This record gives sequence, C-alpha cells and structure tokens, in this order.
Amino acid sequence: MPTPSAENTGPDELLEQTLAVIQADRLPYLATVEGDQPRLCPIAPVRTDGFTVYVANLRSHGKTAEIETNPRVEICYLDGHRDQVRITGIAELVIEKTLKEEIWNSSPHIRKHLGSAENPEFILYRVVPNRVRFMKEWALTYREVPFHRLAKDAESR
Repeated sequence: MPTPSAENTGPDELLEQTLAVIQADRLPYLATVEGDQPRLCPIAPVRTDGFTVYVANLRSHGKTAEIETNPRVEICYLDGHRDQVRITGIAELVIEKTLKEEIWNSSPHIRKHLGSAENPEFILYRVVPNRVRFMKEWALTYREVPFHRLAKDAESR
C-alpha cells in the first residue's frame, strides 16, 4: 500500500485541507510544559479564526499555571481520515472585554459552569500561530502550511 502524500497539493488546496481538519476535530489536544515535563490534554476551542485558536480555561487549573510559566504551546487536530494538523504558537491572555463577552455569550457550556463573564476563574487564551503543519493520513512527513497567506487574503477583502 503506497504511503499517503500531500506533496502534489497546491497552497490553496493545502490551506483548505488544513482548515477542514480543524473544523472536523471538535476535541483537539493542547500540549503545554510543566517544568521539564510535557503535558497534554483535550480541549474544546471556543472560537477559531483561521489558525488563531481561542481556549477558555479556569484560573485554578494547572494548565493556567503552565501557560503563565511557558506560553509556548501546540495544538494537534486529527480528523476521521487520520489527517492531522499541528498549530505551534504562543498562548496570549485575552484582556479585550468585548471579545471575552462575545465568546461568553456564544458558549452555553462556559456560562453554565461559571455563572458570569466577570467570574475571576474565567480565563481566555488566544493561541497565535507561528507554525502550522499538515500531514495526510500516515504520510510520515509534515508539510508546512502557508498560514500567513490566509491572513493576507482576509486583509485584501
């Protein structure tokens, strides 16, 4: 059986395939570091804008301390075809009140557990990508995704 490959895929198709994997996986994994120990946990992103991913968290969770100490993170998505996407980036604390309220209002799950957008336990992170990679099924090699191209396309509209 030949090894799957995305090598013949052009940049536009590669972007489409990568975004499709992100959309298909509703429970990707977030990698953080605690000291010298990697940590991995499933997350449910509350918003995704292109390759920028928003993650809600509780101030009291260990993940918060890990990100405060080392904001370099990676999110891994896997779809039902075993295609995968890895977004490497920096987790930034979102302080924009209107953005936090938008996400609060769009997430019944967060509202149910926290009661109020002003709850000090409510933390929101924006993972800003500095690298995006795509692997077709079990191709054994990743392709670099031209994710900056998506932002440039959005700006030109």
